[in-house]
Amino acid sequence: MLDIQSHVSLKSYNTFGIDAKARYWVEIDTDEQLRTLFQLTEFLMAPKLILGGGSNLLFTRDFEGLVIKMSIQGIRIVREDASHVFIKAGAGVNWHQLVLFCVQNGYAGIENLSLIPGTVGAAPMQNIGAYGVEIEQVFDHLEAVDIRTGETRIFNHAECRFGYRESVFKHEAKGQYIISNVTFRLNKNPVFHIDYGAIRETLATMGITEEKLSIKAISDAVIRIRRSKLPNPAEIGNAGSFFKNPEISKDQFETLKTAYPALPGFPTGDLTMKVPAGWLIEQCGWKGKHIGNAGVHAKQALVLVNHGGATGSEILNIAYKVQQSVEDKFGIRLNPEVNII
Repeated sequence: MLDIQSHVSLKSYNTFGIDAKARYWVEIDTDEQLRTLFQLTEFLMAPKLILGGGSNLLFTRDFEGLVIKMSIQGIRIVREDASHVFIKAGAGVNWHQLVLFCVQNGYAGIENLSLIPGTVGAAPMQNIGAYGVEIEQVFDHLEAVDIRTGETRIFNHAECRFGYRESVFKHEAKGQYIISNVTFRLNKNPVFHIDYGAIRETLATMGITEEKLSIKAISDAVIRIRRSKLPNPAEIGNAGSFFKNPEISKDQFETLKTAYPALPGFPTGDLTMKVPAGWLIEQCGWKGKHIGNAGVHAKQALVLVNHGGATGSEILNIAYKVQQSVEDKFGIRLNPEVNII
């Protein structure tokens, strides 16, 4: 049974805490409900917004269409072999809860992605990643419902066309499918990734030696790092990293390095370097600054925050100003990681 409501506030469904409204709203708990929804002709042509945890959205206006809150649950092992365990999770499963399930059962591969906000369904759309690991490294396939036909389609790894915080669902297939379930391929024999960010140093402060290293230790270290640097959305509205880390040519990087010797960079290919957006923003003097009720977080310049009562337009305004100052100073254009509505 579908319970379609109208004029629903989205304030508690987005981590920025923006009080936008949905013209229509429905919560989906099963695949069957999703298929039923697309048999309702009155909503076929309506604009649709798929909502997971609301942790990667900035509402600058009300949504004059149908908001579909994906709440399909369930985590189960569907098969395994000598080296891998294949785990299927519903689109509405909290991402961190899936990580904890895998860590507790000794299934390796996503421990570096601990405490990332959001849901399983949004993870492949964004190809979420942190500390040297991205979803595409453990992704097997997903099931998605075609909005036009109501039919289920399976997308394999190649068909998802993963890139840095990118997938086919943000481009050619945008607005055409709703992800209902995702299957991941976890490792029985872990490969540890600890040479990113402050993981190695944090493990040392925790008293974790190479002999004691485990996926739980890495998960605990990542959780400690994220809690020390990133604000809790329950306390201050934010959507985590607002901008992507830009990739620039090695030639441009070397030129900038001459002018700014402290400029950090990480090779991403033969001819490109990834530069931390937070460092660029901080060098432009934005860290801890605010305009009205919108601002840049005092501990992490990559995070824009709602100090209370800010509108989406106010947060977007400060984002534009940050973009412009970084481009003026470094000649680098920052692109949002957050989806702007």
